[in-house]
Amino acid sequence: MTEVVIVAAGRGRRAGGPFAKQWQTLRGRRIADLTLDAFLAAPGIGRIAVVLHPDDLPLAEPWTENPRVLAVPGGDTRADSVRRGLEALAPGAAADARVLIHDVARPLVSHALIARVIAALQAAPGAAPALPVTDALWRGDGDDDSTGNRTGVGTGIGIGARVVGTVDRTGLFRAQTPQGFHLDAILRAHRVHPGGAADDVEVARAAGLEVVIVEGEERNLKITAPGDFARALGMMEADLDIRTGNGFDVHAFGDGDHVTLCGVAVPHDRGLSGHSDADVGMHALTDAIYGALAAGDIGRHFPPSDPQWKGAESRIFLAHAAALAAERGYRIGNADVTLMCERPKIGPHADAMAAALAGILGTASDRVSVKATTTERLGFTGREEGIAAMATVTLVQG
Repeated sequence: MTEVVIVAAGRGRRAGGPFAKQWQTLRGRRIADLTLDAFLAAPGIGRIAVVLHPDDLPLAEPWTENPRVLAVPGGDTRADSVRRGLEALAPGAAADARVLIHDVARPLVSHALIARVIAALQAAPGAAPALPVTDALWRGDGDDDSTGNRTGVGTGIGIGARVVGTVDRTGLFRAQTPQGFHLDAILRAHRVHPGGAADDVEVARAAGLEVVIVEGEERNLKITAPGDFARALGMMEADLDIRTGNGFDVHAFGDGDHVTLCGVAVPHDRGLSGHSDADVGMHALTDAIYGALAAGDIGRHFPPSDPQWKGAESRIFLAHAAALAAERGYRIGNADVTLMCERPKIGPHADAMAAALAGILGTASDRVSVKATTTERLGFTGREEGIAAMATVTLVQG
């Protein structure tokens, strides 16, 4: 297994916003959560030390339930924080352990990139991703502009500075993370380094460690300035994972004075027969979610042979399916349920049904539709022997 240090102790002031960039969100999720999840789900990854500013440790409480995640207080500099993360991992690490050191502000790191760095460590003591510099490079003089601001120094923009020369870009690369090393070697290098290094590759090279370059990725951008949030969001949207599932269910009429449909009790001269509460609409929707996740059906998760589910409320099943979708990183795009029956009349109750389903799904009611149709007196529903339902759901990643 390869260990990981995620450096998240900085304040990220250049990114703007009300608080540090790692706690700001992309598509409703904190950047730190996105970065951590990328490594938790990557093959071959063991423990992960997330190094945080001491004031931010309470924000890591949701992570610490996972035994693979260590929340470590950071130091005054990035190098101090990296060393503390390495020190936290060292006691339980194997003698030949590898470690990846990654900036929390690169939340779009891919599993393929992680795998390339890990693979390169089989033949070298250090490996890091990078992209070749393709743009022309200028050197500016950093003169003041008309407002008196030193635009060419420290702003990252250089507006108003004059071009005083060019720089040969041959052999130049844009460094990225994760940067990988043999854990014991990079820890020794950090312990003796005087400080001031740009990154961990510089620390490694100062200790005489060879570092090989692996192919980086454009989408593995580091969020630094306010505009980077929009860039990252655009990349996420381009890779959006959208899934669709269908569900169908049937229940026969039996004794009773009402039917439960989509969570609403509707008065009727008969009830619906079933192992649970026979909510045919909710069952169809539940199976649609499981289908979108390629996770089977209700029977797989709640076997009818198990007596504990006899007479159970179907909201239990739907809530489980919705929670499973959320656990896998999906939200409800929309859900559509069609009930097929001659009676009872669904129209007067459709809005209440949609609201009930939305409440269980944890989504807005305008993303849930409930409607009804007859079969023109044809088939078992036309003969009023039961009710059928079909449902379609769209799950959107994030």
